[in-house]
Amino acid sequence: MAVIQKHGKSCSPDLVCHRENHPSDKLGAPGCHKKWPEHNTYWTRPVARVWTVVLLLGTCLLYCARVAMPICAVNMAEQFHWTKSESGMVLGSFFWGYCFTQVFGGYVSDRVGGEKVLLLSAAAWGSMTAFTPILAHFCSQPIFSMTLARFLMGLLQGVHYPSLASLCSQKVVESERGFLMSTVGSGSYLGTLVIGGAGSLMLDLYGWQSVFYVSGLLSLLWAYCMWKYLLKGEGPIITLESLGSGGPQSKLSKRHWLRLLKQPAVCAVIVTHLCTASTFFTLLSWLPTYFKDTFPDAKGWVFNVVPWLVAIPSSLFSGCLSDHLIRQGFDTASVRKLMQFFSMGVSSVFTLLLCRKTTFPWAVTFVSATMGLTTFSHSGVSVNVQDLAPSCAGALFGVMNTCGAFLGVLLVYFSGYLIESTGSWTSVFALITTVNLLGLCTFLAFADARRVDIDYSKVRHHNIHI
Repeated sequence: MAVIQKHGKSCSPDLVCHRENHPSDKLGAPGCHKKWPEHNTYWTRPVARVWTVVLLLGTCLLYCARVAMPICAVNMAEQFHWTKSESGMVLGSFFWGYCFTQVFGGYVSDRVGGEKVLLLSAAAWGSMTAFTPILAHFCSQPIFSMTLARFLMGLLQGVHYPSLASLCSQKVVESERGFLMSTVGSGSYLGTLVIGGAGSLMLDLYGWQSVFYVSGLLSLLWAYCMWKYLLKGEGPIITLESLGSGGPQSKLSKRHWLRLLKQPAVCAVIVTHLCTASTFFTLLSWLPTYFKDTFPDAKGWVFNVVPWLVAIPSSLFSGCLSDHLIRQGFDTASVRKLMQFFSMGVSSVFTLLLCRKTTFPWAVTFVSATMGLTTFSHSGVSVNVQDLAPSCAGALFGVMNTCGAFLGVLLVYFSGYLIESTGSWTSVFALITTVNLLGLCTFLAFADARRVDIDYSKVRHHNIHI
């Protein structure tokens, strides 16, 4: 039987692919991604572009719905007479729900398809957003109904990113995943900007209820259009039978999961994502306070808007750059490491520059550079999980995101302790840099792009007896 050595980005020299069209040869060999049966359903480029735009809008609306409560919290607190601690309880309840459904959302997406999970969850959290004002007015204790509503919002939105990772790994070819994930990821920054501008305007003109009504109804409209025009009206029904009898790519036993988690490359993506997500969450939480403390006379809209305006094109550029390098024949693992180096290494340089005394324009410049470079992780560790384990990318991304969210909360609390105890922001920025460099070193040392979710010894044994 004739064999050829595959010339690819993620194959080691000793791995080969079969050229013949014998049915058994479709299994191929490790690293020969396009020969696996589950990858025969890749989107064509035009279809992938349509889905990219749709998922970008969906992520934008996800953040519009998510940020609606923080924008309206002050007005709601005045109307319902909430204390600061009660407002904090309402806002913080989202996080706990968000953590609990990450792994579950990825698990279900790997079995029934990420598009179904995205559709059902969007319909659910869109409805929850639209009904929030009604729950607040018709409940005798608004504090409890709003806390429960935010917790449920976290549960429903927690499946979004794991479902995206699962969908991308199943439908998008390796050389285009960076662009899709970075473009869709920029929707979070776009949504924050949109709800920050339009939401504030609606808040002043029509009251806080309008923010929830518009965000929720637009989300429901997006879910309907996705169902009607992309899924062609196919019923997004998820049955217990479908969960238990997923496709070939979803059948990973507990033994396979243990073997997967023992792989250095898998541990590297978990640790790296944990570090980059937690430091991003810390910056997101404390940067407004940093500007208010350091530059009390500065205009808030400048430091709340400019960094996100930089982050959107930066995220898009990183996706285009990574895909271009892969199409040019560069090693996939090296490209992922390069993107992560910009995200965690170069960005840390600008974070450290905030430690010294500086002017407001320079501080905004450093923060914008930091946030812009951080988005390169969409083409680094966030896509690398799909390279390593496309058969369970959703569940594995859920594990990563859960760990990152928990560490993020701890890091936010610890940063507050450092600010109070030292009275200086230098310790916080030094902590963020340290965590970033720890994750970067781990990724540079152990990251890979070869599939590790398949037992290749069985594949080789099967090919020998062809």
